[in-house]
Amino acid sequence: MHYIVLKYLITAGVVVLVSEVAKRSDRLGGLLAALPLVTILSLIWLYAEWQPAIKIANHAYYTFWYVLPTLPMFLIFPSLFSKYGFWTAIAISGLFTLILFAIYAMILKEFDINLL
Repeated sequence: MHYIVLKYLITAGVVVLVSEVAKRSDRLGGLLAALPLVTILSLIWLYAEWQPAIKIANHAYYTFWYVLPTLPMFLIFPSLFSKYGFWTAIAISGLFTLILFAIYAMILKEFDINLL
């Protein structure tokens, strides 16, 4: 039980750290947010929990493929935010990302990369 609490505290601490840094510096906050901190922590937790090497490797492999269709969201969100406000921009960006991901997954399936 202590391990799970520690795991939550460390993981949450990373998110809080990034948001606090972002309050002070847009660039540094963006840099920290762009780093694959969650993925690195996930890989560490999987390794620490004695997961098989193939599971850890697959996690990294699929993370790569899942990141690509999410990147355009970071380009469209700022312009949507300035025009429509935060919640609308988040909703439209999220919907756009889901649609893009579905198209992306169909294309990759043609290359025997199954994301769904």
